[in-house]
Amino acid sequence: MESIPPPVRFTLGRQSSMAPDRCSGSESEDEEIDGLDAIDPRVRLMFFSSEGNLDGIKELLSSGTDVNFKDIDNRTALHVAACQGFCDVAELLLDGGAEVDPKDRWGSTPLADAIHYKNHDMIKLLEKHGAKPLMAPMHVKNAREVPEYEIGATELDFTDSVDITKASRHHVSVQGTFTIASWRGTQVAVKKLGDELFTDKEKVRAFRDELELLQKIRHPNVVQFLGAVTQSSPMMIVTEYLSKGDLRLFLKRKGALKPLTALKFAMDIARGMNYLHENKPAPIIHRDLEPSNILRADSGHLKVADFGISELVKVTEKVKPEKLMSYSDTTWRYVAPEVFRNEDYDIKVDVFSFALILQECDLLTSFQSNRDYLILCFLHLPKMIEGCQPFSTMSEDDVPKAYVANKRPPFNAPSKYYAHGLKELIEECWHENPAQRPTFRKIITRLESTYNSVNRRRRWKVRPLRWFQKMETIWKKEGSERSSRDRSSHL
Repeated sequence: MESIPPPVRFTLGRQSSMAPDRCSGSESEDEEIDGLDAIDPRVRLMFFSSEGNLDGIKELLSSGTDVNFKDIDNRTALHVAACQGFCDVAELLLDGGAEVDPKDRWGSTPLADAIHYKNHDMIKLLEKHGAKPLMAPMHVKNAREVPEYEIGATELDFTDSVDITKASRHHVSVQGTFTIASWRGTQVAVKKLGDELFTDKEKVRAFRDELELLQKIRHPNVVQFLGAVTQSSPMMIVTEYLSKGDLRLFLKRKGALKPLTALKFAMDIARGMNYLHENKPAPIIHRDLEPSNILRADSGHLKVADFGISELVKVTEKVKPEKLMSYSDTTWRYVAPEVFRNEDYDIKVDVFSFALILQECDLLTSFQSNRDYLILCFLHLPKMIEGCQPFSTMSEDDVPKAYVANKRPPFNAPSKYYAHGLKELIEECWHENPAQRPTFRKIITRLESTYNSVNRRRRWKVRPLRWFQKMETIWKKEGSERSSRDRSSHL
């Protein structure tokens, strides 16, 4: 079997204009030339491009070497030639089928590199071949107009970057990909956004407004926005990184939660959502509230995530969707029926989603006896282990039809096992009529009352048990001392 060459990083000559540790030249170029024939021909192509060796390039291309080969940083031979300013090399590569606008790992293209290094003839050549300037849609010419939340692309270190998926965090959506990076010595989550999202001035303006709003959001149950890269492409959103993952992963690993834990989680989510809904001058609708968009902090508390960027909606009363929302990369299982029907909607769509999450988290809240607990474990084992999603046995396409028909996920446990009022709260939150659903402020009040009730009942059960255990220890100790005295008296 033919061995696969290990990934390489080409470090000779000028580096990418967007690389964090950009440097020019290398002290070991002569050393690199020794044994050149033994080097991967694709790497030799990059080396010859950095040296301006036309004959070497022609020989490699005629032997079938991939002209679009990318190193570990996604740099191509054309990137190298553009940095060095070798127009004849670039012409040869382009005639050989080289892509004119490939992006390296930092988002730089050959044209962007040529512009950075002021290689004017190279700029003209690339533009003649169709290269387009790499300009962020929000780029401003006046330095005074750069927003205060701006983070320079070079401040983000992607050396040991890892893509985050919803299975490990929350962080993938159709609008961008989240990656772990380092910013000023701290791990952060970075969401890269494609320029195709900003196809007109109206979308750019709306996005700018959203970023200004995100900058002001501060709440312990909301993931913290740290800044954004808007003056270079790709544009990026930087938020705090929570290494403990999302609620979906936690539920799959833990199954049904303990009563107090489930209620604490519910209050965390409700407080974060209440903060967003009571934002001034206009509320913020999440619209994609589900377990994979709720993250766990090191403290054990939950934080609402992914409420911003593409899904952020500022409203005064109602939102009228222009078209049915696309959920190709998330799930329909937590979305309110009015959204499926393409009707006007408001903040109550998030309350509907919350009801489904609450039911999923808070299955069992009290038991009359250990025997009851064992019976319930046996009858509802799959749901308890998996923390099943709403209508878990139903196909994704059938869930919207069920919601529109006013069907809701069944309660697998008998009513007596739910804390007083909890089941009723869930049913109110997923009410067919959005106006009948409570606000998160009211939800918090009711959850706090339920939590205090469960906690008091738990203390009432635990304290007598501890008292009897303590008394048992005292009785045993007194019995032991009495026996010792009796033996001593006989002696």
